Amino acid sequence: MKTSRLICFILTYFLLSPALGGQDYSLLAQQKADIVYTNGKIWTVDKQKPTARAVAVLNEKILAVGSNQEIRQYVDAATTKVIDLQGKFMMPGFIDNHTHFLDGVFQLQSIDLRNAKNETEFSQIVKDYVEKHPNQWITGGNWDHDNFPTGELPGKELVDVFTEQQGFFVVRYDGHMGLANSYTLALAGITRDTPNPPGGEIEHDKLDGEPTGILKDEAMSLVYKLIPPATQNENLQSARLALAEARKLGLTSIQDVSYDAALKTYQTLKAKGELTARMYCRMPISGYQNLVNLGIQVPFGDEWIRVGSLKAFADGSLGSTTAWFSEPYVSDPNTTGLASDIVLDGRLEKWALDADKNKLQLSVHAIGDKANGWVLDLYRKIVETNPRWERRFRIEHAQHIAPEDFSRLYGLDVNVSVQPYHAIDDGRWAEKRIGHERCKTTYPFRTFLDKGIRMCFGSDWTVAPLNPLLGIYAAVTRRTLDGKNPDGWFPEQKITIKEAIEAYTINNAYAAFEENEKGSISVGKLADFVVLSQDLITIDPTQIENIIVEMTIVGGKVVYQKQ
Repeated sequence: MKTSRLICFILTYFLLSPALGGQDYSLLAQQKADIVYTNGKIWTVDKQKPTARAVAVLNEKILAVGSNQEIRQYVDAATTKVIDLQGKFMMPGFIDNHTHFLDGVFQLQSIDLRNAKNETEFSQIVKDYVEKHPNQWITGGNWDHDNFPTGELPGKELVDVFTEQQGFFVVRYDGHMGLANSYTLALAGITRDTPNPPGGEIEHDKLDGEPTGILKDEAMSLVYKLIPPATQNENLQSARLALAEARKLGLTSIQDVSYDAALKTYQTLKAKGELTARMYCRMPISGYQNLVNLGIQVPFGDEWIRVGSLKAFADGSLGSTTAWFSEPYVSDPNTTGLASDIVLDGRLEKWALDADKNKLQLSVHAIGDKANGWVLDLYRKIVETNPRWERRFRIEHAQHIAPEDFSRLYGLDVNVSVQPYHAIDDGRWAEKRIGHERCKTTYPFRTFLDKGIRMCFGSDWTVAPLNPLLGIYAAVTRRTLDGKNPDGWFPEQKITIKEAIEAYTINNAYAAFEENEKGSISVGKLADFVVLSQDLITIDPTQIENIIVEMTIVGGKVVYQKQ
């Protein structure tokens, strides 16, 4: 009841403004612009007019696109602000298809174990952090045991001596398993006799059967419920920091894995005039009935905040060996991964069928090939059972695809929502987990496009960097972070820079029902742009990671400029 009242308040108080559309831009042709950007090298992502030199903005939307001479007619010397791009490259603002936006900042503000190269460094970082933060919960983490020479998972003995009376739970960087100390295990009532919850795993020592401190997927919930939630002021401060990071990286729209407190935070910032990125909030599917009761259908809201999409999990992650596969892991033949608890007990299928019937978009996390196949079975059942409508199904990550499932993705018109940086990160060790053969259709960007499947890009921040230029670099080079694949990991899956730009702009807009409002520099759309230090179209792909954002523009207004 508490959650229902909260979301009802948030949605009815803040989200009653109408959707974009309905304005006759032919009438604006005789008007003067508020702002004109001129002398640029503009890549529009509009196939009708792919390049331009200038763009005129009126009332936060694009009034005209063309040459410097064509745009000059929209300039009023007394009222129009003219910004000279000085030959710099401009394109539509980046859209990130998958972030944990608010949680991401909390992660960055907590202990950072990502650079620990062995168990000794891991312990030392914990010791130093605890000394500065006594008597409080230690969270965050971002550790990666694949950095350790042993490749072994950390255990509670690495941290117990520094955290004897202190809550401690730090997660692997993929967010699908975490390490608890002995104090926290006792607080959660986890012993050698505690059974694995459905969709989760409590790791036990092979010798004495005691819990090691490693909790995977649903088992993490046993600890999460003990951690005090952030206050609204803490949420606001974190959101401000996240927005600052997004502005610096040219992001003008965020498709967030959201929840009630995050949505309320974005609404508060919008009311204060502080929201500088447009938010598409995907709420937990477990609370879909709240949206149904309010009569909300996707896409509900205005150009700043929209809801109506739902997020669910079908499995875990490859790095945590909880991604759900048809065949056992090479690294651990005793497991094929974990289906989520709501897959196992039938709730996800029940919720998804009813949510779709009420025109709420489904966006399901699936990484292993069996998880992806299961989601496709679910989507097929929905199509065959429910009335027809423009669903725009999404699979989040779609990392490991069985060869026979590409045709099913196309046939069901599924949007694959992928995060290309994962390919050059996981590519360091993925073959150790599942072998060479299965990796041929891992992060299969080229195959998706060749099969006619719509692919959109994002970061999964903070699992990967928020910077979309690093995502584009990963997609077009596939050079793994360890430097061992200079020509690309499974290079046949590379895509072109232009294709990667589309995946970070117009394809993301489509996946959120917003292709008529954003994603290209076209007349009538929102004036959301990014200006880069180099020409992204012609640059050597290996140099993309060195490009800098010069300017970020939202609604025609500069919200970030490099000093």
